Amino acid sequence: MEKNRIFLLSKFCLTLVLCCMFLVACKTNISSTVIGNGWSNNSVNTVKFRKNAISTYKNYQFSAYYNNDSYLVLAKRKVNTSKWFIKKTPYKGHTKDAHNSISLAIDGDGFLHVSWDHHNTKLRYAKSKTPLSLELGDEISMTAFQEEKVTYPEFYNLPNGNLVFFYRSGESGRGNLVINSYDVRTKKWTQLQSNLIDGEEKRSAYWQACVDANGVIHVSWVWRETWEVETNHDLCYARSKDGGKTWEKSTGEKYVLPITLASAEIAWRIPQNSNLINQTAMCTDVNGNPYIATYWNESTIPQYQVVYLESGIWKKMNTGFRKTPFTLGGGGTKRIPIARPDILIDEVNNKTLISILFRDEERGNKVSLGYAFLNDKSPFQVIDLTENGVGQWEPNYDISLWKSKKELHIFLQNVTQIDGEGVAEKKASEITILRVKNLNKLIESSYQQ
Repeated sequence: MEKNRIFLLSKFCLTLVLCCMFLVACKTNISSTVIGNGWSNNSVNTVKFRKNAISTYKNYQFSAYYNNDSYLVLAKRKVNTSKWFIKKTPYKGHTKDAHNSISLAIDGDGFLHVSWDHHNTKLRYAKSKTPLSLELGDEISMTAFQEEKVTYPEFYNLPNGNLVFFYRSGESGRGNLVINSYDVRTKKWTQLQSNLIDGEEKRSAYWQACVDANGVIHVSWVWRETWEVETNHDLCYARSKDGGKTWEKSTGEKYVLPITLASAEIAWRIPQNSNLINQTAMCTDVNGNPYIATYWNESTIPQYQVVYLESGIWKKMNTGFRKTPFTLGGGGTKRIPIARPDILIDEVNNKTLISILFRDEERGNKVSLGYAFLNDKSPFQVIDLTENGVGQWEPNYDISLWKSKKELHIFLQNVTQIDGEGVAEKKASEITILRVKNLNKLIESSYQQ
């Protein structure tokens, strides 16, 4: 009896020590800085399809948001300093529609590019007057082609300093994916694809994309048959090795463009009415293999899933840690109990570490991180990166800084989203950048716990 008490006491003390070590690791690794106060009556500042909400060029980090009066605000700082330089632009957005997000990028010469305020509306785009400046020039056209019904503007950086710009031309249920290319040498935009993925006037492709270290552009998408989210189905894939001009399947087979429902490579078959979400995230490992994070339910509970390519074969990891069912349905911006996920890949001791950023009502709507090693039998572990909830926030992190320094900077704001494009009555809330200096160390401390 006495030995059992000593054993239990020793076990408790060890657990307490490990918990303390984890808390210390959190405090030393996690910090935040406030940029300013932003519109929070819906999720327009934090929707998942922002590319990007935050980005770093050399030693300068840029961000953007709508303030409480719906003005587009730009921000800049030296990386890992607390002093942000703020510029309220003369441009406004229709913030009552959460589709009308802001996306930004910095080209290879240091010019800031910003696009904002779109939901089947005319292109709104401006470029900084000088490198590293927050002073935007006039609103201008990119190519003057297919710029009347723009939705979901997204910038992607190429290793050579050029940019590509993705957007949907047309309406939900019958839209097409357009790709423009910016050349830092000529400082001009050209249209590469007027219709990369064709909905054939019957459906739309809702995509996510990434660019790997070799400049290969990876795109994956789900098809939606109507404006209603429950008609999402099937996860498809394409890649381009020449900056977006030509496209192929994962097998190397060339696509005849545009890609259609009949010709698309299906990475994972998912039927309609599976609670499959759209517009999530993807990234690649050091070998250029794509990893796609999303969620759907295979039984009754929607779970975060990772679909990935390994040795030419599409595979899937079910994170499996959620316990609460819900059902997706209808149109507009939804109030959903979980966020669309973001994904990070790292190599740790010759093993591939998969990390999922998300928010879940099960965990009090905190910023959470799920992680597991590829081909490891251990289940996904989950830790919280914040102590308080963040409403209906969705993740967006500094991709360029993660690629260059493996430092995780997350755009963060506590927002409210009423179902079906509703607008709440809230005061402006703080826009902050949550910094995780050493993610691997934090995860290692969590495993020890």
